[in-house]
Formats: sequence, structure tokens, C-alpha cells
Amino acid sequence: MSFIDCILLTLINTVACLAFPKLLSMILTLKTKKTAPSPTPITAPESGSEVPSFS
Repeated sequence: MSFIDCILLTLINTVACLAFPKLLSMILTLKTKKTAPSPTPITAPESGSEVPSFS
């Protein structure tokens, strides 16, 4: 194997190692966004404006 082949394989390996985790995280993020249920807002029951007196 020539020196140029070694450099080329090293560069390809470097690019693959840097790009693969980013690509994998983007794919997994898209899957979780599709499968995650949308959050429903929780509303508190409205209470009266009177303040209870304890005396």
C-alpha cells in the first residue's frame, strides 16, 4: 500500500468518524419527534376571587 493510499484512507476515516455521530443524532432526533406524543396543556380549575377567612 502506498503512502498516498494511507493518507487517503486516514482522511476518509476521519471524515466518517466526524460525520457519522452527527448524522446518527439527526436521524434519532427525527424518530423521537415523530413518536413522542404532543404535550397537552393542563389547565387549573378557576377558583373564586374570595379569600377564605380562618377566624
